[in-house]
Amino acid sequence: MSENIKSANKSAEKIINWGEARGIDTCFERALKLKPCPIGSTGACCDNCHMGPCRLVGKNAEEEARGVCGATLATVASRNLLRMIAAGTAAHSDHARDMAFTLLAVAEGEAKDFRITDVRKLYRVAGYLDIEIEGRPVNDVARDVALKLLDDFSRHKGEINYVSRAPRKTQERWRKWGIVPRGVDREVVEALHRTNIGVDHDPDHILTHGLKTAIADGWAGSMISTDITDILFGTPKPIQAKASLGIFKEDEVNLIVHGHEPSLAEIIVDVVSEQEMIEYAKSKGAKGINLGGMCCTANEVLMRNGIPTAGGFTNQELGIMTGLVDAISVDVQCIMPSIVELSNKFHTKVITTSEKAMIPGAIHIEYDEHRAKEVAREIVKLAIDNFPNRKAEGSHITETSPLVAGFSHEYIEYMQGGSWRASFRPLNDAIMAGRIRGVVGLAGCDNPRVQATGIHTFIASELIKNDVLVVSTGCGSAACGIAGYLTPETALEIAGPGLSEVCEAIGIPPILHLGSCVDNSRILTIVSAMAAEGGLSEEIAGMPAVGIAPEWMSEKAVAIGCYFAASGVPVVFGGESPVGASEEVTRIMTEVWMDRFMGALHFEPDPEKMLSLALDYIDGARERLKLRKYEPGKFGGERVLMDMAARREIEKSAKPHMGIY
Repeated sequence: MSENIKSANKSAEKIINWGEARGIDTCFERALKLKPCPIGSTGACCDNCHMGPCRLVGKNAEEEARGVCGATLATVASRNLLRMIAAGTAAHSDHARDMAFTLLAVAEGEAKDFRITDVRKLYRVAGYLDIEIEGRPVNDVARDVALKLLDDFSRHKGEINYVSRAPRKTQERWRKWGIVPRGVDREVVEALHRTNIGVDHDPDHILTHGLKTAIADGWAGSMISTDITDILFGTPKPIQAKASLGIFKEDEVNLIVHGHEPSLAEIIVDVVSEQEMIEYAKSKGAKGINLGGMCCTANEVLMRNGIPTAGGFTNQELGIMTGLVDAISVDVQCIMPSIVELSNKFHTKVITTSEKAMIPGAIHIEYDEHRAKEVAREIVKLAIDNFPNRKAEGSHITETSPLVAGFSHEYIEYMQGGSWRASFRPLNDAIMAGRIRGVVGLAGCDNPRVQATGIHTFIASELIKNDVLVVSTGCGSAACGIAGYLTPETALEIAGPGLSEVCEAIGIPPILHLGSCVDNSRILTIVSAMAAEGGLSEEIAGMPAVGIAPEWMSEKAVAIGCYFAASGVPVVFGGESPVGASEEVTRIMTEVWMDRFMGALHFEPDPEKMLSLALDYIDGARERLKLRKYEPGKFGGERVLMDMAARREIEKSAKPHMGIY
C-alpha cells in the first residue's frame, strides 16, 4: 500500500486530492499533522485524578515506574482499557435502551408512526424471554418484551436475560470465571468505580471485569438493539443497492442520514417517497429526492430498504465536498464535528437530531418518536429548500459499485434449507469437509491514520482467496461494498475453489453484510447456532472462527472485541496496542484469556501478520477438532459426520496446537 494514497477508495482519493489542491482541511490532513501521544497511545498515562497526569515511562517501567499514588504500569494500562470498554458498552447500550423505549411506546399506542413489522421475530424474542404469546394481542406481547428487556439495563442482581441464548458450555465458562453480567448499567458503573483513584489495582481482576462489561454490550445491549430493530422495521433479507460517493445526483435533492440510530432514518425513508414531498422538491427545480446513508445509519436503511451508502466514517467530510449534498441529518456516534465548519464552504445544511448530541453551528431539530413523521418532514423540507442554493463548487463523482446486503441470522439459516429445513448444517458440513476453511467476522471503523479502507479490503480479499467465509458489519461492510466485494460474482472471480463452490451453489457473496456495528450480535447468534447444530464445537470456543477489526478507532470496537474474546473467539485488531506499554496486560489479554475462555485480543499493525495470525487460529481450531486438514481445492472423499458424544471423546484426547490452545 502506497503511503501517498490516503484512501484505498478511488472516488474518495479523488475528492481528497481535489480538496488538498484548494486548501480544504479533512481528517486525513489532520491525521498527518496531529501525531498520537507516544505515551498515552500505549496506555502508559494515567489522568484519573488531579495528582496526575502520571506518565509511567523509562527503561524498566513495567517493574519500576509508579504513579504518584503508587499505581503500576500494568494497573494503569488495564484501567485505561476497562474505561474504553465501559464507554463502548455505554454507547451501544444507550442506543439499545432508546430502541426498547420506542418498542414500548409503539406497544402502548403512543408512537403512531411506527408499527410491529416482524411479528414472527417478536414471538421468537418472546420465546427467549419466556413470555406467553398464545391468544394474546401482538401489542401486549410487545409491551411485555420491551419491559423485560429494559430490565437488562437496570438489574442489580442476577443475570442478563440473553445469557440463555449462549451455548451451555459457554455459559459454564462465564459462570466459572464470574463474568456473567447482572445488568448493563451496573457493570458500566462498577467499571468506572473500579478505575477511580485508589480502588482496583490488580490488572487481571480489572480486565476480568472488562470482559463482564463487554458481555453486557454484546449479549444484552447490542443484541437487544438488533432484535428490536428487526421487530419494528423487519428482519433483513438480501437486497440490492449501490455504494460509493457517486450515489449523489446532480438533478435531485440529496439528503444523507448519518450516525447509528435507525428510528428516525426509517421514517425519513417513508417521507421522501410521499408524493407531496416529491412535488415540493419539483417546485424547487429538482427532479426528485435522493436519500443516501453514511456510516451505520446507512447500514440500517441499506439492509432493509436498499438505500445506497456513501461509505463509512472517513467519507463523511468527502460527501459534503462533492458539493451535491443539500442536507445531512446526524444522530449519535462517529459524527465528526468538523462537518459543520466544512459545510460553510459549500451549501450543505447539517442537522443534529438527538437530545444527547449537538454541534455548535448546526441546525438542531430534535427527534421525538411520538411525532416522528412531523420531525422527518421538517428535515426533508429543509433539504429541499436548500436545493436552489447549490453551488457549482465540488468534486462530483459518478462511479458506484453494486452490492448485496441484508444477511440476517434468520436468512442465513433459511438460505441453507428453505422454510421447512432451515439449518446451519450445510455450513457446518462445508467447514468439516474443508470447502470452507473457517469463518471471520470483519468489523470495525475505517481510520485516516492508515490508508483508509485499504486494510479492510486487503484482509477481506485475502481471506476469501483462502476459502474463509467473511461476515461483515459496520464500516468494514461499507469498505467491502465500495470495493465491489459484496456481490455473488465476486465469489467466482476472487474466492478460493471451495468457498466459490459453496457460494455458487447457494447464490451468495463470499462476504455477507450483516448490518451495523450493533449487529455484531448477529455473529454471536450465528456461531451459537453452529455450535447447537453439532459436528464442530459444543461451544463458541474452539470454533474455526476469528474476529478482525483492521482499522478500528472507536471505544465501541474495543467493547466488541472483548465480548468476542470472552465468548471464545480470538480477535485481531489492527494498529499499535493501546496498552502495549505493559507486557503484563498484553499477556493477560492473549495467554490468560486464551487459557480461560479460548478467546484472545491481539493488536497487530502489519496486515500480512494479521492475516497470518487469523489463519493460524482457524487451522489450529480445525486440527483440534480433528477436521479434514485444509488444502486448497481438495475436499473430496467420503465424510463421516460425528455426533456430539464422538466429538467429546475427540476433545478428551486432543493435543494442544502450536501453543494457541
